[in-house]
Amino acid sequence: MSLIENQGTKIYWDERGQGAPVLLIMGLGYTSVMWYRTRPALSPHFRTIAFDNRGVGLSDVPLGPYSIATMASDAAAVLDAAGIARAHVFGVSMGGMIAQEFALRYPARTRSLILGCTSPGSPLAVRAESKVIDVLFARGMTPEQAREAILPYIYDAATPREKIEEDIAVRQPWLPTPAGYMAQLQGILAWESYSRIAQITAPTLVIHGTSDALVPPGNGELIAKRIPGAKHVLRKHASHLFLTDRTREANQEILEFLLSQDGEPGP
Repeated sequence: MSLIENQGTKIYWDERGQGAPVLLIMGLGYTSVMWYRTRPALSPHFRTIAFDNRGVGLSDVPLGPYSIATMASDAAAVLDAAGIARAHVFGVSMGGMIAQEFALRYPARTRSLILGCTSPGSPLAVRAESKVIDVLFARGMTPEQAREAILPYIYDAATPREKIEEDIAVRQPWLPTPAGYMAQLQGILAWESYSRIAQITAPTLVIHGTSDALVPPGNGELIAKRIPGAKHVLRKHASHLFLTDRTREANQEILEFLLSQDGEPGP
């Protein structure tokens, strides 16, 4: 187990595979184990570095809120610990926000950028419906009820229930504490990149599912239009957790993009 300390907080990280480094950044309340559908596709070609954001998993749960900028500095500290100067950066959901912030704060360390099911924040962002927000905050329900209630909004209707149950089983041992979850959520609500993302110079792939009800797909379009030269992919029959909904197609898109940045043909 590898732990590094950043700003007084211990952050867990690990690595798999060999090759050019790819930093993987997970979303709200999720730990690095949730990369289990994508890491096996990337690790034969790349050195994948994944970590638990502060507040979840094997990382510390300090007092919140956790700003997105602080979590981006955690990501930089993980790269330092791994001895990596520059990496491809792939973030989903909140992790995509952290990835945007990372690319803005550490442009020389960002080889390329993949932004999945994420938002640029700001009043211009496309908001989820109020009923989805109520579930996100677990209003009027227990955390357990909220975790079940959110499923129709983060998985596509065509996704088999057994795939969803696989995700639930993998996540179950690593559910966040209420304090860690809320500290991350507060960071999301206080953050925006819309006014700054045109400054991103790294080659960028933006991926979104057409049925994403948590972070509506219009956000991907906003981001792709603001980042010069960004490639925008809308994946049909995919929702917020597009890596589960359309695992094979999404992994192929991601792998081809990463290999193209290193001058290699796709698989």
